[in-house]
Amino acid sequence: MLTLTCRDRARPVPLLGAGTDAYAAQMTDATSRRGAGPGRVASSIGDVARLAGVSTQTVSRVAHGAPSVRDETRRRVLDAMDRLGYSPNAAARALRSGASGTIGVIAHQLARTGESRTVEAVVEAARREGYTVSLVDVQTPGSDDVSAAVQRLSHQTIDGLVIIRAETATPTTLALPRRLPVVAVDSRFVGHHPAVGADQAGGAAAAVQHLLDLRHATVHHLAGPAASVPASSRVDGWRDALVRTGRRVPPVVVGDWSAESGYALASELLADPELTAVFCGNDEMASGLLLALHERGVRVPQDVSVVGFDDIPLARFLWPPLTTVRQDFAAIGERLVELLLAQVRDGAVLANRHVTVPAPLVVRASTGPARASGAS
Repeated sequence: MLTLTCRDRARPVPLLGAGTDAYAAQMTDATSRRGAGPGRVASSIGDVARLAGVSTQTVSRVAHGAPSVRDETRRRVLDAMDRLGYSPNAAARALRSGASGTIGVIAHQLARTGESRTVEAVVEAARREGYTVSLVDVQTPGSDDVSAAVQRLSHQTIDGLVIIRAETATPTTLALPRRLPVVAVDSRFVGHHPAVGADQAGGAAAAVQHLLDLRHATVHHLAGPAASVPASSRVDGWRDALVRTGRRVPPVVVGDWSAESGYALASELLADPELTAVFCGNDEMASGLLLALHERGVRVPQDVSVVGFDDIPLARFLWPPLTTVRQDFAAIGERLVELLLAQVRDGAVLANRHVTVPAPLVVRASTGPARASGAS
């Protein structure tokens, strides 16, 4: 798990933790006791351990975001901390007072276009509001890694948390501090925390309808990974558009978001002799597919039309320039920060709030009328 602190556009700085459980436990206990106000007896790490039925070392591991703690144990410890009002360090006290001026962000696979552009948009929106960003890029999007990242951030002085992508983790499997303001780019969190995201299914449906309007009999789909929530939403939009118009629904071909996978999977798509149109789950897979089609002598769009998703800056410079669905990452970042700060500053209760940002189709030269043999 990589942890970075971003301050405006300064170079990322690593965040350091205690070296051993025993040392961390001693430091955690000491800082918690120093935080007690006049006339108030602070709870100790031992008090938390007794209430939770665990060792002080386990309490320390939870407090410092260590991944080697079972979810059920982590929840028990967090509940004990909450009931006792236990603050492991000054950072956690700042979390409760809302005075740190820092927002935590959890992302997965920052090398991917969607994640990196969303993080960039959040950083810019936070900067305009006078906040800095502390970023954790988790190795996997499962509950254990995301929960560990949450705990690490929540005890390193943050006022609220933005979850860019949780994927397999859900609100019920994540060990989130009860009073921590949270916003997510994942509609599954609605009812627990507010969510913001592009109209994935609507954008996909618009792409399919555009191809059907060009008299393609059906539209094949090169999808993102099965575990990806955005990929699944785009599959749903693609399938619903075909079913609604009574078209054949071809088997989904699954890639991994990379241009390499789009290139490699071209042969699987071309195995269907009726192929005339492909909707790709993102622009990078579309770019790989375009190259593979060119190498095989398949003309775009005369033989096969191709549509992408995201509208990355490169899309209009591909050959032919790529028709694609545009995600407004700047708007998504702004709304994420807006909803988070409404909770931080005003105490707003927004658990059921779901903001959908439109995802319009941008028509370029990679789509055209179906060839006669594939026309409906």
